[in-house]
Amino acid sequence: MSTILEERAPARPRRSAAFRTDIQSLRAIAVLAVVVNHLWPGGLTGGYVGVDVFFVISGFLISSHLDREITSTGRVRLGRFYARRVRRLLPAAMLVLLVSIVAAYFLLPYPRWQATAAESFASALYWENWLLAAKSVDYSAANAAASLVQHYWSLSVEEQFYLVWPLLLVLLFKIRQRRAQIVGIAAVGAASLAFSVHYTQVEPTQAYFVTPVRVWEFALGALVALTGVELSKRFSGAASAVGFAMILGSAFAYGHGTPFPGYLALVPTVGTALVIASGQRPGRQWHAPVTASSPVQFLGGISYSLYLWHWPLIILAPFAFGDALRAGRMTTPYLLVVLAASLVLAYLSKVLVEDRGIAVRLGTGATFAAMVAGLVVVSVAAGALNWTYGRHVAQAERDVASHGTGPCAGAQALIPSHGCPDPLGPAKVVDMGPANEYFRQPPGCASLDGVADAVVCDYSGGSATAPSVWLVGDSHAQQWQPPIADLARERGWVFKYAYLGGCPFADVDFVGYRGVAPEETKRKCTDWTARITDAVAEDSPSLVLTSFFSRKETVDDGSGRSQTEQYRDGLEPRWKRWTDGGARVVVLGDPPLNAEVRDYQCVALNPADPAVCAVDRAVAQPADPLTEVARSSTNPDVALVDFSDYFCDERKCHAVIGNIAVYYDADHLNAAFSRTLTPMLDEAIAQR
Repeated sequence: MSTILEERAPARPRRSAAFRTDIQSLRAIAVLAVVVNHLWPGGLTGGYVGVDVFFVISGFLISSHLDREITSTGRVRLGRFYARRVRRLLPAAMLVLLVSIVAAYFLLPYPRWQATAAESFASALYWENWLLAAKSVDYSAANAAASLVQHYWSLSVEEQFYLVWPLLLVLLFKIRQRRAQIVGIAAVGAASLAFSVHYTQVEPTQAYFVTPVRVWEFALGALVALTGVELSKRFSGAASAVGFAMILGSAFAYGHGTPFPGYLALVPTVGTALVIASGQRPGRQWHAPVTASSPVQFLGGISYSLYLWHWPLIILAPFAFGDALRAGRMTTPYLLVVLAASLVLAYLSKVLVEDRGIAVRLGTGATFAAMVAGLVVVSVAAGALNWTYGRHVAQAERDVASHGTGPCAGAQALIPSHGCPDPLGPAKVVDMGPANEYFRQPPGCASLDGVADAVVCDYSGGSATAPSVWLVGDSHAQQWQPPIADLARERGWVFKYAYLGGCPFADVDFVGYRGVAPEETKRKCTDWTARITDAVAEDSPSLVLTSFFSRKETVDDGSGRSQTEQYRDGLEPRWKRWTDGGARVVVLGDPPLNAEVRDYQCVALNPADPAVCAVDRAVAQPADPLTEVARSSTNPDVALVDFSDYFCDERKCHAVIGNIAVYYDADHLNAAFSRTLTPMLDEAIAQR
């Protein structure tokens, strides 16, 4: 009697994995999911699961190949194995890296060259995933634009798998042959899955990239290969249908806020394993009319090259199309052009590089020599781009210094009495680089003794009566640091500050920043704000300035009350502690939204016509809980400073004012612009 899982009969020859149309169709589904997700992220929100499908396929195919060699010879010729991987993967990968470096120089703004150079070097060494994991914990890098080679993270994970997997299989085979292999791989996979579930909960941004959380996906494919099981004819059709449904269902159901990979990655990966296992038995499958069709097989055949090419084209397209894009937004016709170009380049790359390139004919030694040569070429190109970036940074520092002063510079251009002839004209500097960073530490600062994460900048000259002034909050407080630090130097303050990105400076039940935060992140936020609140109270300062991004930092105490009312309960008692100690509390109202209401690259893409970046005031400056609480506070020593009229006229909020770009990135001010608010900030503080 047949069972759902039948062990492969020893006499039956194993079906070759290399020419299975069902696996080729899985490649097609995987790459199409990823590409569509990148082109239309709102249409296929979980298309990133295509990467997980690729990982299971790789685990199956590589383990199948290695198993045949180990079983027949008892060993693996590692040199030949790695040379085959190099010939198969590196030529196209190196080509796209070189093209990306050159394209970055000619098309991208110079501030994006450094990341392109660094990540190209990391990608060439297949270390990109670890670089991105390191960046993911840097809050100041959270709004950084994606690089042209960011997608190499998954290729890095895969190459790291290829590096160690043959050694593991040989070791397990030597111990006790097949049984040890299966048990060992199952144990490695289970440990990796457990770690993936845990790490996705505590460090979700890092977990997406690091290799250990993905090993179990390769192990799942390996177990399908090594167990040699076949689904019985009775159940194979149903199993493959369920498998395809699991892959496609997760691609449509998952989204940006889905905790991933973790246990939720089991859905697309187990689905992939079911489809592969269903195809182990020779014979035509029910889905063959579709999956074995020429278009699907073609897409599967070019999947690797398509994955390589599509992402840099997506990033470059807005700059290539330039003024043809209204406010920098890519509409469907332009996205279809990008898709078509990706397909053409993928096909050419597949035929001319993967199939017929010089590397295909190289021997083992020559292959490794060519690999080293390719690494050298990419490294030199990346180094040259980074060197050129440094020269542009120096020039930008001079440009910002010369363009950021005068009665018609920046926010001051909107003061009617200044009579500026063109207050909303083009920006003199549109590329936001280091000269525009809001998070630079002011000169003459040091860590504050006894208060971790706090900094003091003593501009008092030793005066015992100098005012102590604090600036506290998240990065939306930090964006006000440039003008406040300038005032501190002018006024001889002892200036102290403390920030924690994505954390509301209030005693509230924090849910998360732009979503639901892990419990550890919530606890860190709660503990940090309480500790800094105590430090400020103990200091008895003259002035406390505070701000945070309350519009995107959700709270929920279960009462069903509005965000404003919940924030009121979490803010007023803290403010009272400070004012009872003699401080004045000034709440800095948040500037109008940027990336939420316009393409964050709008000014760079429309340098001659910033008017297309203007947004209706009601849209760009919606209600803000922090602002509302401050405005209605009954505490006489609490005041609100709202500079909306220096960002907006009666109808529109602008992205360029007084020939200076307003924003540094997706939601923070350009330091050069914020400094033009210094006189108004000085006056506002003095009046309160």
